[in-house]
Amino acid sequence: MKISSTLALAAVLLLAAGAHAQKNGQTQGVVEGNLPANWQTLKAQMHYPASWLSGKESDFSRWQNHSRQLLRSALLTPDSHKPFAPEPVATEDRGSYQAQKVALNITDDNRISALMLTPKAPGPHPAVVLLHDHGSKFDIGKEKLIRPWGDEAQLAIAQNWADKFFSGKFIGDELASRGYVVIAIDSPGWGERGPMVYEQQQALASNYFNLGRSLAGEVAYEDMRTVDFLATLASVDKQRIGVLGFSMGGFRAWQLAALSDKVAATAVIAWFGTRNGLMQPGNNILRGQSAFYMLHPGIASLLDIPDIASIAAPKPMLIFSGGQDKLFPSQAVTDAFTKVHNIWSSQNAGDKLVTKTWPTLGHVFYQEQQDEVFPWLDRWLKP
Repeated sequence: MKISSTLALAAVLLLAAGAHAQKNGQTQGVVEGNLPANWQTLKAQMHYPASWLSGKESDFSRWQNHSRQLLRSALLTPDSHKPFAPEPVATEDRGSYQAQKVALNITDDNRISALMLTPKAPGPHPAVVLLHDHGSKFDIGKEKLIRPWGDEAQLAIAQNWADKFFSGKFIGDELASRGYVVIAIDSPGWGERGPMVYEQQQALASNYFNLGRSLAGEVAYEDMRTVDFLATLASVDKQRIGVLGFSMGGFRAWQLAALSDKVAATAVIAWFGTRNGLMQPGNNILRGQSAFYMLHPGIASLLDIPDIASIAAPKPMLIFSGGQDKLFPSQAVTDAFTKVHNIWSSQNAGDKLVTKTWPTLGHVFYQEQQDEVFPWLDRWLKP
């Protein structure tokens, strides 16, 4: 107890010293929000020289290819070559579609389980990769989006999550009933790839770096491989693969669209903003821990968040934000929306980008939002 109190006091004194130094024009120390005392100076130097909006490039395709390679290199993850070798683990008949748990080699180093839903009607079908959220809830991952079976306790947990964030619906099952092949995997630390608790995240990320890899890069590359896997299936129309994600899954969605040219349309729910607008004291991304799932070395000095999302232009993208979402300040979202609209418009593709803030909603993907997203996906992914 004495050691804990001493450490707490030391932390308070450190922050106080940092604040004092900042007031006196010095740049040493640590200040509120776990930020270095010179953070404002560093932020002012972030001009995003690799952005399409910098005006340095005139050929969009060349910019797109170069920026995609910058992002791909930052993942610190080598290409995988091992066959996916999918094997069914369990199945359940759900009327118009079949549910299946499948084991596959998501990378050369990781064999994992995925949940898949496949319509019984003759294919090939459009498909959607679903990307789960963070939510500081690690016991379920893919089950947040596709209804699990065979474990009543797990089903109850997943249903509670769906009730809280998705108006009681399992997004994957809703899409499968509309004729889509659907897949979801666990990111490292979730579901069958745990166990994980909140306080372990930072150590896990540092150990990936110790191993010459990146936690955020592993997540991003596995998402790429999920798209690649769908493209190998006879049941899937590989020209009509979409992506949908909520919260951290929303981050993963626009990131995946930027990384993979196999993504035909992307729906981003509740994760968007400019880096400048999000890097404010009190914001969640300054806490470390969960932020490490979304941090790629060096990229923030070159490209802003909307710049990365815009690597996917001019393909269709939908981005929804909640006006009451405390994780994403309204100005950060508005500024990011302006940037992506400028880029899509520069490619005469303004009609393929939809952005919307729902004034009364928070960090959720409720029924009224689903009622707009699902038909939007139909527009771009169904023949």
